[in-house]
Amino acid sequence: MKNKYYFYKNPVFKVYAKVEDNKVQMKTSGIASTFMDSFISDMTSIFEGTQPAKVEDDRLIYSTWMPPIPSKAFARLVSSQMKAMRGKYVPEQITISITEECPNKCIHCALPDTKNKARLEPDAVKNIIDQTINLGSTLIIFDGGEPLLYDGLEGLISYVDQSKAIPALFTSGVGMTPERAKSLKGAGLYMLSVSLDSANAEGHDYMRGRSGVFDEAVNAVKYGLEAGLLVGIYVVLSPKNVDELDDFYELAKYLCVHELSFYEIVPTGRWQDHEGEVVSAEGLKKFDEFVERTSNDEGPRIFPIPQIIRKMGCFAGRKWLHVTPEGDVLPCACMPKPYGNIHSESLSSIWKKIYKDPVFTSGPCLMRDESFRKSHLNLIE
Repeated sequence: MKNKYYFYKNPVFKVYAKVEDNKVQMKTSGIASTFMDSFISDMTSIFEGTQPAKVEDDRLIYSTWMPPIPSKAFARLVSSQMKAMRGKYVPEQITISITEECPNKCIHCALPDTKNKARLEPDAVKNIIDQTINLGSTLIIFDGGEPLLYDGLEGLISYVDQSKAIPALFTSGVGMTPERAKSLKGAGLYMLSVSLDSANAEGHDYMRGRSGVFDEAVNAVKYGLEAGLLVGIYVVLSPKNVDELDDFYELAKYLCVHELSFYEIVPTGRWQDHEGEVVSAEGLKKFDEFVERTSNDEGPRIFPIPQIIRKMGCFAGRKWLHVTPEGDVLPCACMPKPYGNIHSESLSSIWKKIYKDPVFTSGPCLMRDESFRKSHLNLIE
């Protein structure tokens, strides 16, 4: 097995990873390493001592959320990180909601209920891909609605130049079959992320507003793995499922997924209208204890997004972009504040308006700030 996985290298400075006992150990070398070590310490600390998603002979899959190491796409990601350190922000990750069509009625859906089943035409999506890659993006996520219902999805996936960015898919599992999983793999899909809101059918189907969705999600995971895809389970952590952390982990372990990702629920969309409750401090403490407890287990890699955001600040307006089925461009999928529309304005000009907006800092998620939601979004009466 390969001994070193280079994150970055030039004639005077190299950053590489070694994997020992299924843990990443970050190393540097070169005559400039003494000076550069402190400069990049915040970035390398994210990797140090953590579990990778998958280790192969010729590459390291640290996370399903980033390009393989080494690769040209990963080199672009490192370059964007370096630019961010100098205050030049790049939308490293973009989610494109290609369609509003979906048979589920999720009570935490962030999409507005427009009732018009809006969709982005393939040429428009390809244009977005071209523009966002030109801006420096390295992760292109196709989202919905339910993207598996989009006619022409494979064509969009194959359009992504994987020397520059990796294509990923967020799905509830609706419409996945063994044949479709193979078709997605053949089109070049890098990562399949299947959403689960509960580790049991009753809880998940309740959150999704339709019976049978849990079984569809589990089958989608199985079909994706059988087709040779990198597969992750994506959990939106809420007061309704924060006591199921170990159950999620055991299910992910049983299914042999590569990564189990957690995101903290945001008071937006239908959740704001019908529930609105966020995870309590006690719930977040349970989550932190869970992450620590499973850190040396042999199960899948845990990607604790709430912890990363607490450490590094929210990525909205700094590293993330989102495009709705209507073409509106948002700082992230959870913030319904359009800065422009791709049908009438370039993504570059919209991105410039976003990252120059002083509301975006390296602080916590703005959508969890009641005063921000009231003054900027009129989401509170």
